[in-house]
Order: sequence, then structure tokens, then C-alpha cells
Amino acid sequence: MAAAIPTVPSFSATLGYFFNDISLSSPATAVALPRTSFLAKFFVPRSKPSLPSSSFPLRHKLSVCCQQQQQQQLPAIPQEQRWMFEESEINGPDIWNKTWYPKAADHITTKKTWYIIDATDKILGRMASAIAVHIRGKNLATYTPSVDMGAYVIVINAEKVAVSGKKRTQKLYRRHSGRPGGLKVETFDQLQNRIPERIIEHAVQGMLPKGRLGRALFTHLKVYEGPDHPHEAQQPIPLPIRDKRMQVDK
Repeated sequence: MAAAIPTVPSFSATLGYFFNDISLSSPATAVALPRTSFLAKFFVPRSKPSLPSSSFPLRHKLSVCCQQQQQQQLPAIPQEQRWMFEESEINGPDIWNKTWYPKAADHITTKKTWYIIDATDKILGRMASAIAVHIRGKNLATYTPSVDMGAYVIVINAEKVAVSGKKRTQKLYRRHSGRPGGLKVETFDQLQNRIPERIIEHAVQGMLPKGRLGRALFTHLKVYEGPDHPHEAQQPIPLPIRDKRMQVDK
């Protein structure tokens, strides 16, 4: 007599314990609601979504809707003012930017003003500050620190410039040859007897910017020892002097 082989319950029979006395192994039974709420959401019958009646696929309709939404956002800026926000040269300047900046035509070298000043009995420091102001263009309403907006200045009679106090013997000028022990020191009187133009050039250069712009502005200074200069064709006009203490009274 053969021994009985134990049977393993199927997966559907195991799930039958979760239902109300209904076994899933029977093909005639319908799907019943489970006892637990966890399994209830997995066994709720759902209706199949119906396809649109249009002959076009659904993806084409979605793309058309997106394009319509983008076109509806554009009229936020009026059509007559939209050119103000575009970065194009043909649309003109930005009307919202009121800051004026000089263009190339505003600082042409050939249109610069030429001034002339006689250094006879003029205080060195006060005269140098007035020259630096006009070379930089600080006396103009269109002054821009980063642009060469100034004028040319001609200084004559540099050998007759004056200093106050005991500066003729106490003011020192130093230079170095670049070699060991090459430091040279001389007083104001010694340098004035040797190169009188160097005194005014040294004073004005110290009042100009340190950099490429300052080196370019320094070329606008023309200093001459005597009363003669080769710039008659530029028709220089007298440099306006507002500081009354610049002239030494004798």
C-alpha cells in the first residue's frame, strides 16, 4: 500500500485566507474585497482609460498646448517696448541707462585744448597741482577717471620757478643708476642749474595716476627752460589760475 504524498498549498490557496471564506482556487468565484486595508488598494478594479477620438496621437496635442502656453507668456512686455530689452546694435541704445560714458570721438587728440603757463615766480607745488588738474580733465563736466579727457599744457621759463622756505637747499632729489652704490642725491638748486625742466616734470608726474593712463597723460606736459617753445601752431591759450597764492609777491 503506497504512502500518501503530502501536498504543498498553492499561492492562490494561501491568499484565500485573507478573503471572507472564499477560495481563489475556484475559477467560478469572483474577486472579493480583502479583509485588510493594505491589500484593498491593490485589488480595487480600475477602468481602462479611453483613447481620444481624434486621429492625431496624444503627443502631438501635448506639444501644441506647450507652444500655446509659451506664446501666451510673451505679451507680458508690450510689443512696442520689447526692443528695449534686446541686446542688439540695430535696436538703438538702452533708454533705461542714463549714465554717460565718453566715446572715441569725445577724446580725440587733435581736438584737445592747449594751454600755456609762465613759471616765472610761480610756487612749484601749487603750479604743478593746477597743471595736473587740466591734464587729467578734472576741470570739465565730462571728466571720466579712466579716460584721457584732459588737455595739453606748455610750461615756459622753468628755470625761474620758485619754492617757499628753505627748500632750495633742503629739498632733495634722488635717482639711482641701477648698479651697486649708484644712488645720486642733489638739492633743488643743483638740479635747477643742471636740468630745470626735470623739477616741474617730477612734481606733475607725482600727481598723475600710476599706470598706463598716467604714462599717457604725462606726455601731454611740455616743459621748456626758456620763453621759447615750438607749439605756436597749436595756438595755446593762457592756463586759468584760480589760486592767488601761486604767484610769489616781490
